[in-house]
Amino acid sequence: MAFWWPLLVLGFAYAVCRFLLMLIPPNVPSIDVDASDVLDDGSQTKENGFIYIPRKGKAAQSDRVHCYEPATMMYLGYFPALTTDEVKEHVAQARKAQKVWAKSSFKQRRQFLRILLKYIVEHQELICEISSRDTGKTIVDASLGEIMTTCEKITWLLSEGERWLKPEYRSSGRSMLYKTSKVEFHPLGVIGAIVSWNYPFHNIFNPMLAAVFSGNSVVIKVSEHASWSGCFYYRIIQAALAAVEAPENLVHVITGFAETGEALVSSVDKIIFVGSPGVGRMIMENASRPLIPVTLELGGKDAFIVCEDVDVPHVAQIAVRAALQSSGQNCAGAERFYVHKDIYSTFVAQVVKIVKSVRVGPPLAGKYDMGAICMQEHTDRLQLLVNDALDKGAKIVGRGRFGHLGEDAVDQFFPPTVIEDVDHTMKLMQEEAFGPIIPIMKFDSDEEAIMLANDSNYGLGCAVFSGSKHRATRIASQLHCGLAAINDFASNYMCQSLPFGGVKHSGFGRFAGVEGLRACCLVKSVVEDRWWPFIKTKIPKPLQYPVADNCFEFQESLVEALYGLNVWDRLRALVNVIKILSDKNPGTVAAAGGGRRRNQ
Repeated sequence: MAFWWPLLVLGFAYAVCRFLLMLIPPNVPSIDVDASDVLDDGSQTKENGFIYIPRKGKAAQSDRVHCYEPATMMYLGYFPALTTDEVKEHVAQARKAQKVWAKSSFKQRRQFLRILLKYIVEHQELICEISSRDTGKTIVDASLGEIMTTCEKITWLLSEGERWLKPEYRSSGRSMLYKTSKVEFHPLGVIGAIVSWNYPFHNIFNPMLAAVFSGNSVVIKVSEHASWSGCFYYRIIQAALAAVEAPENLVHVITGFAETGEALVSSVDKIIFVGSPGVGRMIMENASRPLIPVTLELGGKDAFIVCEDVDVPHVAQIAVRAALQSSGQNCAGAERFYVHKDIYSTFVAQVVKIVKSVRVGPPLAGKYDMGAICMQEHTDRLQLLVNDALDKGAKIVGRGRFGHLGEDAVDQFFPPTVIEDVDHTMKLMQEEAFGPIIPIMKFDSDEEAIMLANDSNYGLGCAVFSGSKHRATRIASQLHCGLAAINDFASNYMCQSLPFGGVKHSGFGRFAGVEGLRACCLVKSVVEDRWWPFIKTKIPKPLQYPVADNCFEFQESLVEALYGLNVWDRLRALVNVIKILSDKNPGTVAAAGGGRRRNQ
């Protein structure tokens, strides 16, 4: 007992010291980011701003990317649509900066992350307001989808990032017992990212953080639908890099249309794309010529399965939040709802009750639960999906209510809509809607729910709800998708240690987590002598040129000695290996293992 007391005291003292050190805040400098030109102080409406009427179709693509608030159509300004040569110049600058940054310490990289984290926490409202103005989402949705996920990623990298980028030692096996084997993770060079508009802050920071922390530079092409906010967020990154004396041009944010994206794909060392399956195919095609690796996140048609043994009001509230995620801009949202027949009517009634209370309107003009649809003409597509379902027998059972909308902005809003009596012949259950529509279908058994959920070209995520955790887990384990939440929705996105990505038309490859961090690296296998220079590789005499007559007998016996299943056969083979090695006249010793069987 006396032996354990000192250890317990030392352990307790260590824990107390660690706790006290946690109370001491790290020395993190503040950065100053000019936001004077992005704050809506009211003067813009009367003097500098005007209602913007965007051109439609390909005619909208010119040498400028025009930006406007989708909720009010207020003009925000423009950015250049970069040409191929301009993109290549950005990549060249990033490549030069990366060669310097690759030699940086993890201490410097962690300080960069801390500076970013400090700024984000202290300027949440500013970041969320800019995201809201550029995409139409509410401030709360911006906080949930943009701020929290980004802060969680930074915190995870600070805590575990260096650990997963250090060399990882592996077993050397039987034949290489005298060697050490390890995997090294080196930066790839320049990471290119083409990101979508729905989470403009997080979609920039997500690839940037992993790329920069692993020693790369990064060039990010932001969506033409969210360039205004993306270019402001770039200022934050620039200020943080300058604060840690990182090389200039380490991170670039570029603007433009398809030509800009195509030029980026062919210029970098890896491409990360977030967007639609159609554009994803073109990215793959362009990347295939220079053989550039790609990670594709192409959206989803996530299934939301509700068993009969759940707390209906509780799950209904989660279901509505899942469907309306980020003002109907639900890249991570559920799009197909399967409810057990025993609670179907009750569940639908509860969802309708919640949806009817949802207020739709300009997010910064009042207290609204849902804002505008970001993409021009997308409301027309949503209505076409609804009409197709209605023509095939579905019916609308509830819709949200509009707030006060200006006449010029009505087309940018779509009320949350609950639809029942749907089936898989309807486009609404097969195509990604990317909008605030809740189609609900009943099922009889767990097997039917699994079959329905897997009947999709997409495979990003799913959510399964049951009073039995074992039952929910069993159902989720049989769904063909990359993410699964048990009795919850979208919790995967807050666990930044987990990889993110899907299968089928939802793409492939992973970002986030260990897998996403290492995906920004050249993964190099290294083998070296364990006891150099005392033991090193020497080619056995029977295998030296010119090879001996019994070289195959030697090799055959060696294989059996190392890998044979019967220990006595392995020992006999080992004896034969020793005999052959000690034989002065190669070819005179009969094999004890495989050679013996061959001669019989």
